[in-house]
Amino acid sequence: MSDAEQGRRSHPRNARRRSRELALQGLYQWFLNPSEIGVIDAHLRDAPGFDKADLEHYLSLLHGSVRNLETLIQQVEPHVDRGWDELSPVEKAVLILGAHEMNNHLDIPYRVVINEAVELTKTFGGTDAHKFVNGVLDKVAANARAAEIRAQ
Repeated sequence: MSDAEQGRRSHPRNARRRSRELALQGLYQWFLNPSEIGVIDAHLRDAPGFDKADLEHYLSLLHGSVRNLETLIQQVEPHVDRGWDELSPVEKAVLILGAHEMNNHLDIPYRVVINEAVELTKTFGGTDAHKFVNGVLDKVAANARAAEIRAQ
């Protein structure tokens, strides 16, 4: 087993976090300059630390978010207090990634999805953007994960 495989197996949370960071970078780049997502993906694979990412999760986040973008925007936009075009590219990317993960990775608790989105926003977003992301994704979760929330 390679060191990268060993790292992914022993620290799945860290591998998923790296997947989210890379997918965020890709989606951010795509929002700024929509091009073939495969080109952006190929470029990201050369990024330092790519080998530490959970490849399957990364692919789901990046390609799934782009493929389902309109549906994800429709899910997020009603909870945004300003126009979609007024959001920063980081806010858009984090919200879309969070909504995608909320819908497609039911094995990850919704609170973890929100927390990871907040952490990404603290790292890459504006000063108080994490509060905004937290509030929006909490409302998205109320719809997307209603059964999980009720079961608590």
